[in-house]
Amino acid sequence: MKLFRYLFIGIIFGITLAKAEIVSWYRIYEMFRFQSFHMYGVIGSAVVIGIIFVQIIKRTRMKSIDGEPITINPKQFSVPRYLLGGIIFGLGWAMTGACPGPMFILVGNGVSVIVVVILSALLDTYVYGLLRKKLPH
Repeated sequence: MKLFRYLFIGIIFGITLAKAEIVSWYRIYEMFRFQSFHMYGVIGSAVVIGIIFVQIIKRTRMKSIDGEPITINPKQFSVPRYLLGGIIFGLGWAMTGACPGPMFILVGNGVSVIVVVILSALLDTYVYGLLRKKLPH
């Protein structure tokens, strides 16, 4: 029963992203060609809202829906690491026309070719798991 509430929230979130054209290849194409503010506005708004909510969670010692305390562990910031990761993520996003979350929404919208991208992402994740200990972190 607990998983159904997450499924319901995911469905509502997916419908919202589809209706806001966040999963539209054309909108993503516009963004990477600097022709429209639409995607930058959505991403920027999400970042600002995320910062606000993280601060609220930290300052009020908020608990999860199950009553457990929410803890946010500090991360070590490394510019080259995040820069390289961002470039790889952006290139993948530009080549496929979708970032990881909306890929599943595209399947729900009937864009069946995105299944190839999802399978490739799963294979890449598996290969990373195999090579993780040999890679610099």
